[in-house]
Parts: sequence; structure tokens; C-alpha cells
Amino acid sequence: MKRLYLITLIFSVIFASNVAGKSTDTNDKPPFVEGTVTLFDMQYLNNLDINKLEEAVTIWEHVHAAATLQGIVNRLKPCLYLFYVNAYNVNTDRYWWDKYRQAGKWLSQVSEEKVSDIVELVVKYKHEIKGAVVYDPAVAATSNLASSIAGVEDLIAIRYNTSPNSLYTRLILNGPKLKVKVWLVNKDGSPLFTGKGRVPDTEITSSGSTKIDAYRWFIEKYLKQGKCNTAYAAYYIDQFWLQKPAAAPVNHHTLTNHDFFVSRKAFFFDLSPWADEKPNDDMSQSVGADRKILEEMLRIAYHQNNNGNIFTYIGGFPAWAYKYTVYGGGSHDGVPTEWEFSRVIGAYNAFKDADAIGLGALANASFWQHFPLKKEYPQKWVTKEELQTKGWLDENGKLTLGKKHLMIFYVGDYDASSWLSQTTPPIWDNHSRGKIPLMWSISPVLSERVPMAWDYRRETATANDYFAAADNGAGYLNPGELQMPRLSGLPDATNQWAEHCKPYYKKWGLTVSGFVIDGYAEGLNSNGLDAYMEFSPNGIVPQKVPATMLYKGVMPVLKSGPDVNDNNPKVAATKIIEYVREQKIPFHWFRNILKSPEWYVEVTEEIRRLNPNIELVDAPTFFELYRTFLKENHEYQ
Repeated sequence: MKRLYLITLIFSVIFASNVAGKSTDTNDKPPFVEGTVTLFDMQYLNNLDINKLEEAVTIWEHVHAAATLQGIVNRLKPCLYLFYVNAYNVNTDRYWWDKYRQAGKWLSQVSEEKVSDIVELVVKYKHEIKGAVVYDPAVAATSNLASSIAGVEDLIAIRYNTSPNSLYTRLILNGPKLKVKVWLVNKDGSPLFTGKGRVPDTEITSSGSTKIDAYRWFIEKYLKQGKCNTAYAAYYIDQFWLQKPAAAPVNHHTLTNHDFFVSRKAFFFDLSPWADEKPNDDMSQSVGADRKILEEMLRIAYHQNNNGNIFTYIGGFPAWAYKYTVYGGGSHDGVPTEWEFSRVIGAYNAFKDADAIGLGALANASFWQHFPLKKEYPQKWVTKEELQTKGWLDENGKLTLGKKHLMIFYVGDYDASSWLSQTTPPIWDNHSRGKIPLMWSISPVLSERVPMAWDYRRETATANDYFAAADNGAGYLNPGELQMPRLSGLPDATNQWAEHCKPYYKKWGLTVSGFVIDGYAEGLNSNGLDAYMEFSPNGIVPQKVPATMLYKGVMPVLKSGPDVNDNNPKVAATKIIEYVREQKIPFHWFRNILKSPEWYVEVTEEIRRLNPNIELVDAPTFFELYRTFLKENHEYQ
């Protein structure tokens, strides 16, 4: 739901112990990187004009080749670092590099080797790759197939393009003359996937769609053969981006995001979640064909992942500014598309790390995946004695709220690695952080791709910074689709979800799930609530529940309140006061998206001025007093 809001502002064996669903124990990782790290500054691409096709193609080709190369060479250790992503007038990649180059930090002991040309970069690592996979500019889907194959076969992805300055010319025909190990286009440049006859190298009759045939080929040749690590998948736009590169910030080709998933040998896709219309990128296919392929891939992953005991970690998000929505000529809006995708993946034991449009670009995750985290990051819960000392409970442990109304902010949206990384400089580092209590709601699975961002926030947190899990726990899916009946027809997976979430919550000291987006799925039933009680015993905030509930006398359940995202703090404060006035209970939750600590301070001060009986409290105090309230007022249980 944050997505439209922002745009209007904005299987590798070595990782067998670190697959999705298991908390990473990094105690065996060295505290410092030693040796040399190669630096490649790709900001020269930011000077190109994306409205000129030739220059947009250069951006696409260079970033795709660099990201797939990076994923391969960084698989075992951090070797190659790129500078590319800019946000909030900051180069995000430089920000993190400089932070950990400081004395005593993880990168303080490395030597730097700078490379200035992409051909030079490929030549440097020529012996660490096995060649290239070449894809078809006329069949957009082949670019994502190329990223999948790049990870599996240790190849860099090169777009077929015989123009003089293309990377195909500079790396395949000339220069290092890389061997092409996999062709996704005929050697003369004509399409391999024609939408006619049979799917190449199979006995499968063509679907009539080049896109569907390409995915059908990949499923038969790679996915069904167990060549991919189906614990990881990547949902990023294919080279259809070249048709409308200005629809979002230029870095939303999101090719920089590929490196981590290449390193994990993931499977890549770009498919519509809608079964009721043709996708705007392929009007030749039958209605719902994209959705059928998506579900087939997810079902294969489910079975290869020990029948869902390992959840598929999907990086990415529907590219709604380009495809599959009203913005691309479809009939569905952005939020419904977000929710439908969440519903579908949840039905197959998959979740997303939601790199959504606005702040969707992330570089160097294959590098940062080696960052050494602590074994655990505990947080303290409030005690009865502390609540009595603060005057919230009397000597008998009874509530003493009087006319007070308590409120809490869901400080979001941090369900995406790219968002957490890019917002650290302008929001977390804001000078007003620490002045008031804030519940920073961050998905714990983001520690897979941006562990340094999680660690930095915990290291620099003040006493007023408390952490809860973002939607919907250890990853974003609709938990109602874990419950039977599921659209997939698969068995109930609520216990599997609990087992997936528990190690992440334990590692990061989380006991509250700040928001549960039910979306188009059913609300939580007893199985779903039982699952959340196992890892989130101090509170959850779903959409589809009764207004109040104390589940089994233990877990406080509060129905989510409104989003409040007005830029003007006075307007936001007035909306909060009006909402509180209409409520029957004295506990109130408000969701906010990418607001700075300074904004929260100003909103809180205005509320205090207009109604001193409304008080912002920290998360442990809020949920513990809410639990006490429910125990004392049985009519609200």
C-alpha cells in the first residue's frame, strides 16, 4: 500500500546453511575483510539520457553485465563493489562504503583497486566466470532467463546487439571474446523463441506467445531439473523497461538488485499475478497465461524446498509503473496488484522482500551478504514494576489511565531491503531521532541482503528507538493464504510459517509484529493466530480481526488503524485527534510511511498542544498496557 503513496512523493552449496527460513549464524565470518576489493564507479551511466534509446540500452547492458558478474565473483567472499544508486541526494553505495571503511570497521583493512571501464572489469575477472549467456532483445523475457542462467552456470548476461559500442561487440566479438555457453537467441540474431511450432529443444507445442514459450523452456531445462536454488527467486522487470524507462527513477531497471540472487542461483521472473486479463507486455498470450506460469514455478519451488518447509525468498515487487496495472494499460490499480501478488505467493510458501518502485534499487547485496552479524540483538520488555513507577499501574497492578489515550506509530515501511538501505541517511540519521519513542518496524529477513543496515540501526539506537517486525513477520505475504483452503490446494502452512519466523525474531529480539497486511486473503483463523503467538507473543496488528482481542489470554491483537501521511504535521495531528475522538478504547495505532523523526516530533507536539490526554508511548508500554486493559475489560476480549 506504500507504493502509490511513495511515487506520488517517489543454489549454491556454500549457502546451504543460510537459505531462507533459517536465521543466519555469522559468528564464523571474519570481523574484517582482508585483501583487495575492486571498486567500479558506474555513476557515468547517470549522465546518460534515458529518453534516447541508444543511451537507455547502454545503461541496461552495462548494469546487467556488471550485476551478474558481481553476483558470481562475490559468491564466496566480498571482492567487487559498485557505486551506482543515488537517493535523497546521497550516493547510497558510497554512504555504506565510507561508513564501514572507518577505523575499526569491517572494511577498514582492505586495499582498494579502482577499475574505470567495464571491459577492463570483465577482463579482470575473466577466469572466475565460464563465459556468457546471450539473450534476445526482441523477446523481453529472455533477459530474466539470462540472469537465472548466469547464476547457475557462472556466466555474465549479455544482450545481443551488434552495434559498435555494445557489450556484445566489445566482449563477445572483440576484446576478451568471451565464449557464449548459452544462447537465448539464434547466433544470427533471429529469435529462438518464435511463438510457433514447438518450444525449442522440447516436444511442447508453442503457446503462441514468445514470452510464455521462453519461460516454458526455462522450466523444462532448468527449474524442473533442480539446477536453480529454489529457496530464492527474483521478481524484477525484464528488458521491457527499455520501452518506457522514464516511468520511474532510472535505476528502477533494478538490474543492480540481481547480484545477490545470481550469487544464490535463484530463478528470475517477471509475470503478471492477474488471471483475468492479458498483461500489457504480451497481448499475444491467452488470458491468465502469465499467472499459470507463475503458479507452476512457485509449485515447483514449493516441492523442491522440502514441501514448503523452506520458504521461497522472493526479492522484488510488481513493476506497476510499467506493467500489469492501469499505468500500463491494464484494469487493476497498483495496490490491488501488490495484494494479488502477495496472495498468490503466500499460497505456495513464498514471501517477498518488497523492493518497490520509489526506492526500489539496491546494489552490492552480494557484497554485504558477508557482513558479520552478532549472534543475537536482544531487546528488553517492560516490567510490571516499571509500569508502576511510571504511574501507569497502581500498587495492585491495575490500570490508572484516567482520561488518557495511548498511541503508537507504526514507523514504516521497511519491508524492503532497498528501502531500508536508501532511507538510512535521511531518516535514521535525522537529528531528531531519539527525542520521542518510536516503533521502528523492520522486516527481519532484510538482514539477508542488507545486514549492515540492520546492524547499524541497532548499534546506534537510542533508548527511545524500539524495533518491531514489519509486515507480515519474516517476509511479506498474506498469512491468510497459509491457512486452508488455499488457492494452491496445498496443506495448511501456518506451522511452517511459525518455524520460519521464530529464528529471525529470536535473532533480532522481536516480540511484536507491527502490522499484518491481510490483503485479499482471509483473516487469521485459530491456526494463523496460534502461529503468530509462537513468535510474536507481545502483539500483532492485523487488518481483518475484531477491533480488540486477547488471544488465549496471552497475545494482544489490535485491529490496524488508519494511515496518516500528511506532510503537514498540523494536518496529521488533527486527523489523529479526530480519529481518537471516535474510538471506544484508549489504545490507538497509526501507520506512517517514510516520515522523518522530525515530522514525528512536530506531530506529537501539536497533538499535545491540542489534546494533552493523548500520549505517545513506547511499544513495550503500549502493548503491555493494552494487554492489561483487555484482561480488566472482558467485553473487549
